[in-house]
Amino acid sequence: MKYVDLFAGCGGLSLGIERAGGELVLAVEKSDMAARTFYHNLVDDASDVATWNNYIAAPVAEQVQGRVLVRELNVLLNDIEAMNNLAGEGIDLVVGGPPCQGFSLAGRRDPDDIRNKLPWEYLEFVERTQPKAVVIENVLGMHQKFSAQEESSFTQLQWALAQIEPGYVVQGVQVNAMHYGAPQHRPRLMIIAVRSDIAESKGIEATGELWKSDFADRVSLPLPDLAPVPTIESSSVRTVAHAISDLSPHASKRGQASRDYVREMRSPQWKLRLKPREQEHNHIPRRHAARTMQRFRLYQYLAQCGLDQRIISRAAALPESDAILYVKTALEAATVPAVSQDGTELATTYEELCELVLSLATKKHSQKVLGWNSPARTVVTLPDDYVHPVEPRIFTVREMARFQGFPAAFEFLGKETTGAHRRRIEVPQYSQVGNAVSPWLSLAVGRRIAELLGETGIEGTERL
Repeated sequence: MKYVDLFAGCGGLSLGIERAGGELVLAVEKSDMAARTFYHNLVDDASDVATWNNYIAAPVAEQVQGRVLVRELNVLLNDIEAMNNLAGEGIDLVVGGPPCQGFSLAGRRDPDDIRNKLPWEYLEFVERTQPKAVVIENVLGMHQKFSAQEESSFTQLQWALAQIEPGYVVQGVQVNAMHYGAPQHRPRLMIIAVRSDIAESKGIEATGELWKSDFADRVSLPLPDLAPVPTIESSSVRTVAHAISDLSPHASKRGQASRDYVREMRSPQWKLRLKPREQEHNHIPRRHAARTMQRFRLYQYLAQCGLDQRIISRAAALPESDAILYVKTALEAATVPAVSQDGTELATTYEELCELVLSLATKKHSQKVLGWNSPARTVVTLPDDYVHPVEPRIFTVREMARFQGFPAAFEFLGKETTGAHRRRIEVPQYSQVGNAVSPWLSLAVGRRIAELLGETGIEGTERL
């Protein structure tokens, strides 16, 4: 199953497609940071910075030969020879996640809006290479209508894909990575399509309506032809503890489910260049100021007591006299002495506890401790919002990658994070993880595509 990954990022989509039997023809990614991680894990060693810099300076033809093009997609589209060669490859599948929130058929909206330009480039690539199947992934916001008169980007993109030559049968789906094996609540939109001639020969049809995933024991049967099969039952949902408890000395004793998940992360069925190490890459705890660590401990204590962690931010938004009264009322059910999850005593009396909350008050309202026994919240590109269940810190790159479903051998390269003024042009490790498609979800999609295309010998291509 030959495939091309456009807007490839660090490789979350490709990981699942590879495990489902995919054979990479080309990945296109304009960020040299994300592309370096992709290349290092799925193609060849990119650990040496000088060698990688030589690669990204190489001509288009050389990079296409190397299977990772570190350029914008329009550079490839303008290279006639490269495009002709790709069209002659007999590509089975094109996947990718172009920014689509501004996409519109109505005069193509603002031609200078990059959110409108990039999906048209994606569609042009599909039209010129005519793959057997297409997958487009994006955020839920893509389904918001522009106005009462104009449909959402998501709907309009489906129409456009169906109309381009040689024609495609198109299914819109709303999928949650949690239903496919990720210990994370991560809803996303996908467009899954099969070329019309293949769909006709195999009797593949679209429903014309948005299909939404659910746990395997709750999903309505039969599934639409183009829907990826959920693999997790509601009684077996994977949690924060399953994903990362083995990485923390303060975690409670791991159960079998946690050991099973870690073993799956180390499975050789993930088609990676490297093998897992005993000590996994990218697990470097972040250093925080003493005051920040104390605030994290306070969040953990409040969560343990069943109290609203937003007490801290709400107090910061009030005048001093009102804040004092609010905190005293909000902490009436607190237990003292107050001890954090790592054993640090925060306050011995109720009065000391109230003073501590007031002294640590912050207007940052999005920070939240993740609980051991629930799936993680959606992994994002900024790591500062989510606090470890028992350690006074945010999560490491490796822990975030575990929530996504990246295998143990996968190594993220480049900076861990970057300053606010650099975020528009840099894609450091945390952003690479947050931008990625969960490999568990892409594996389910890859299996379904392989089944529809009649690929043989593909791992787990069963159908509900």
